[in-house]
Amino acid sequence: MSALLRRLFVVLIAWPVILVLIGIHVRHRERLPARGPAVIAANHNSHLDTLTLLSLFPLSIIPRVRPVAAADYFLSNRLLAWISTRLVGILPIARKARKIDPLLGCYGALERGEILIVFPEGSRGEPERLGELKTGIAHLAERHPEVPIVPVFMHGLGLALPRGEALLVPRFCDVYVGEAIRWTGERGSFMHALHTGLEQLGQQHRRARHREDGAP
Repeated sequence: MSALLRRLFVVLIAWPVILVLIGIHVRHRERLPARGPAVIAANHNSHLDTLTLLSLFPLSIIPRVRPVAAADYFLSNRLLAWISTRLVGILPIARKARKIDPLLGCYGALERGEILIVFPEGSRGEPERLGELKTGIAHLAERHPEVPIVPVFMHGLGLALPRGEALLVPRFCDVYVGEAIRWTGERGSFMHALHTGLEQLGQQHRRARHREDGAP
């Protein structure tokens, strides 16, 4: 039943909002993982980010695609918790946990062959700007060095539904999928590689827009 609910959520909510109301152009879709374990590491500007990423995967694997989200926010009341866990399929983590590793659920999901959606910035930042990356994703990569980490850069969603806004503004958005990276053997170099990958995707977008605008 849970798998069916998640597929229905994508068909009835994610696809109409992202593919019809918003509209996206995906570059290098073939770089997305066809199966797990894998991690999608994306920039984060809007609640639309998760819907967008879910809409990129075929329905057959949607039950195995798990957005990682803060338990203190998404489990704050019964209705939101039901929507988040049963429909969106989030993997909740306790950001303020001290006695246990908050990433234990993520380790287990990767061991089960699932695909995690992670926003390394932690929370939604300023529209269309890449913020500082948190090191939690480095812990995931270190624990599972064989798992590919796929950087994804999204542009436009932070303007379509900015943080703190409830009104959706239809706006065409771009999604850039990067080459997968893996654990480098050291957290600093891994975080640098991930940040560089996301920045390069952002630069690809800016160059593409520059050409489309007809600049010499």
